[in-house]
Amino acid sequence: MPIEGQNSGVMANNEPHLGGPMSVKDMVQNMINELTDALGDAEKHDGGNSAAGTRVRKVMQAAKGAAQNVRVKVQGDKNAR
Repeated sequence: MPIEGQNSGVMANNEPHLGGPMSVKDMVQNMINELTDALGDAEKHDGGNSAAGTRVRKVMQAAKGAAQNVRVKVQGDKNAR
């Protein structure tokens, strides 16, 4: 899990990695990994930890942006074919 103040790691854009743009598969897998990592904080939030809830909300906001970028990439790929 990210340390408070660090970027959550969910890619909010289609930034290049390892010499090229991320594949849709990589983008989705990254989202899955980050959401899975957030489960610990979600459990802490359910137990009453407000700070953990803030971290969950941060990951959810980043995931929302990442999901939109997946949609844009898929549509762009479709239009390019």
